[in-house]
Amino acid sequence: MHNRRVVITGMGAVTPVGHSVAEVYDAQINGRSGVDYTRNFDATRFPTQFAAEVKSFNLGKWYPNAERWKSCGVNTRFALASAKQAIDDANGLVGIDRTRFGVYLGNGEGQNQYSHLISTIAASATDKVDPSRFFEVSAQRFEPKHEYELEMHTSAARLAEQFELLGPNYTCLTACAASSQAIGEATEMIRQGDADVMLSGGAHSMIHPFGVTGFNRLTALSTRNDSPQKASRPFEMNRDGFVLGEGSGMVVLEELEHAKRRGATIYAELTGYGSTADAFRTTDSHPDGRGAIACIRLAVTDSGLPLDAINHVNAHGTSTHVNDSSETKAIKTVFGERAYKIPISANKSVMGHLIAAAGVTELIIAVMTIRKGVLPPTINYETPDPECDLDYVPNVARERRVDHVLSNSFGFGGQNISLIVSRY
Repeated sequence: MHNRRVVITGMGAVTPVGHSVAEVYDAQINGRSGVDYTRNFDATRFPTQFAAEVKSFNLGKWYPNAERWKSCGVNTRFALASAKQAIDDANGLVGIDRTRFGVYLGNGEGQNQYSHLISTIAASATDKVDPSRFFEVSAQRFEPKHEYELEMHTSAARLAEQFELLGPNYTCLTACAASSQAIGEATEMIRQGDADVMLSGGAHSMIHPFGVTGFNRLTALSTRNDSPQKASRPFEMNRDGFVLGEGSGMVVLEELEHAKRRGATIYAELTGYGSTADAFRTTDSHPDGRGAIACIRLAVTDSGLPLDAINHVNAHGTSTHVNDSSETKAIKTVFGERAYKIPISANKSVMGHLIAAAGVTELIIAVMTIRKGVLPPTINYETPDPECDLDYVPNVARERRVDHVLSNSFGFGGQNISLIVSRY
């Protein structure tokens, strides 16, 4: 066991189903989908014409001087909003040495100025692009500040600047596992004494022409254009891909005694962290789930809990054939026959896949599940898949006390993260 215990003292979220933790959890337990036809750009000629977009977002709700971040990517603006929520929730910065308060984000890149790029190519081409003309037009049309803000490390820098957080500052982008990995690594930093408090989580948006084109080319997205809200159906027989989402989630992680000394509310304890690689293929999980199996086992071992203490799983549950079947195999391999008695929730059925921000938002939902005693349903579950034969809490929320939740995040490229969050 670790001498320095790590607890969660603040949470914040901006997602397709709400701009606060309370709104997100309410949408989850009521199965209220955040998926609709794409509005960020004209997607009518794309194979996938829908997404889970953040609606009616205005950074000015949290910051009266929001105009100062107009050049930032939408990922950074989402991050600023969820971070403000989390820090306010954690009793602000009362009683904290800012040199011991760091940032660790699992963060996506900003969005390219797509319209500028296309118009610049058109203006510098006849039968082929003239490079000299391209650079000349680019210099006129592209905004230098915006281009700089595309770099994914700028979000963490902006958070440090805004809240004057002088401790360690890190960013990782391990695909769909990124924000869970950030939380795991931030936890390790506190355990080891490198910091007392860490702001951790992630932010991402790939709902733009390049992002959707890439995932369509990989045949990873659902193409259920006639019924978008039914498109995300993890573990269900007729699933045909995931639904692209966007947003941000943040948690304040804090050393237990430090949190107690300053009177912070303790929502839950981060007890286990496991990290592995499939070492298999850049776009698929290993079909036997070998990386996921090892990852879950590492998290359980790290927690010091007996295996039968885990009484709920917040699944990665993307709604792709390979992920859902391999995650099911992994859970069955680790838990044996008891796997059939563990309820499993797939939050992406409601809010889509937030990519780098997925893990943290799902961990926040796991914390709320512990605190409220209501398991979120996996919606759109109509026809069972013989390969996926566990209890996925189909369609209707379920009251049940849970004390220890396993939260999985398995990314493209075979990056696997499992976190265990426990009742404090």
